[in-house]
Amino acid sequence: MRLGLISLGCDKNTVDSERMLAELVGHGAERTPVADAEVILVNTCGFIDAAKEESIETIIEAGRMKRDGACRSVVAVGCMVERYRDELTDSLPEVDLMLGLRDLDRLVPELQARGLLTGPAPAGGVHPGERIPLEARHVRYLKVSEGCDHGCAFCAIPLWRGKHRSFELERIVAEAQRLEAQGAVEVNLVAQDLAHWARERRDGTDIATLLEALLRDTSIPWFRLLYIYSAGLRQPLVELMAAEPRLLSYIDMPIQHASDTVLHRMRRPERSATLRTKVAWLRDAIPDLTLRTTVLVGFPGETDEEFRELVDFLDEVPFDRLGAFAFSPQDGTRAAGMEDSFVPAAVAQDRLEEVMEVQRAVSGERLAAEIGRERVAVVDAPAGAEDPVLGLLYDEPPGAAQLGRIESQADDVDGATVLFGAEGLAPGSLVRVEIERAADFDLAGSVREVVRPASALAATMSPAATPGRGLPVLGLDSAWGR
Repeated sequence: MRLGLISLGCDKNTVDSERMLAELVGHGAERTPVADAEVILVNTCGFIDAAKEESIETIIEAGRMKRDGACRSVVAVGCMVERYRDELTDSLPEVDLMLGLRDLDRLVPELQARGLLTGPAPAGGVHPGERIPLEARHVRYLKVSEGCDHGCAFCAIPLWRGKHRSFELERIVAEAQRLEAQGAVEVNLVAQDLAHWARERRDGTDIATLLEALLRDTSIPWFRLLYIYSAGLRQPLVELMAAEPRLLSYIDMPIQHASDTVLHRMRRPERSATLRTKVAWLRDAIPDLTLRTTVLVGFPGETDEEFRELVDFLDEVPFDRLGAFAFSPQDGTRAAGMEDSFVPAAVAQDRLEEVMEVQRAVSGERLAAEIGRERVAVVDAPAGAEDPVLGLLYDEPPGAAQLGRIESQADDVDGATVLFGAEGLAPGSLVRVEIERAADFDLAGSVREVVRPASALAATMSPAATPGRGLPVLGLDSAWGR
């Protein structure tokens, strides 16, 4: 079976997609470009309206390829299917198989029953944690739990993924070791809230315990924490981050708003005074800390005064990185029932643009302060001559360059660093770079030394080079949140 896989949405979805790919390849599938695929598998996202639209458009395009090309079957799985299966079944007849998050253990049997997946069972049995990278091998994501216990009024994720449940420490460490063996240099820990890992066990273990095990049992040079509520940032974790250089001084801490009345309506646990105190403590405790956050504008009932409270907070307590989005009602959430107080879409969009302009100024000022400093960066990929990042930094680039990221730039969301003098270095190499130029969200500089060359695996295997039959395979079972 020639398989084309399209993964949409967040990096937690990426982890799910890599597990599905490993299982299907282990049962005889061959990964190919989508245009050449017999089966197109779309892992959908339903987080906000724009994500749903992208998922539906992708499925429709896959259906066109089934009608006009080599594709024999379209399979849709994941979050959007979990939530809207009945409606999608009626409106997307081009889809041959739909599986929600709780049904992914049926993926292989269903494809086998349809005569699409005909390879032998994998040798060696089931190996939990086996994944095949979708793209770069040197930067990977490690999901440590599934589901969410927070009751945020705007969020439907608990409706799709269920209540929070932590994965076992030993299984997470084993998966990290597999990622390292595949060439991982940077591993980003993800969950709906990292601080909730092991909370339900009530045995004294917490996210700091897990990080200590990962540091002890792997040699991965960069670990990054994404998605951790401020309420869960405790002394043991902060002290570990301050002391351990392999834990990047980077925290992604979504606040969503800074008006106490809006936070109350959102059913968020923090308030503005607590957030101010927490940010000050973190910056004092962790040297050179990079703080990223996410905010939501246009929540039902948000007044001009409440929005100004958010803007004033972002001026007073600036974050190094910020993502923002406008409210869109999600079926089944409390906020979806607040129709009488919905903020007009045009007003919400204006507020979104204002927040991003505020952040543009903050980011530009903070990145300008990097000029003249030396930072460690990871090499990601060669920079094309027409790459827009080059145009933001140079009228005429001085020569061939690589794109990379310094420690304070997370993959895909925080901009890039243009690296001159890194020609010939494989993705995954760590270099020391002197920063010479800065734009609003990007940097450029010259490499002074190679800190760590890429592993042989990362240097020689392309993302499309996938193992063949007999690959140890992950069983998509309840232990991983199915």
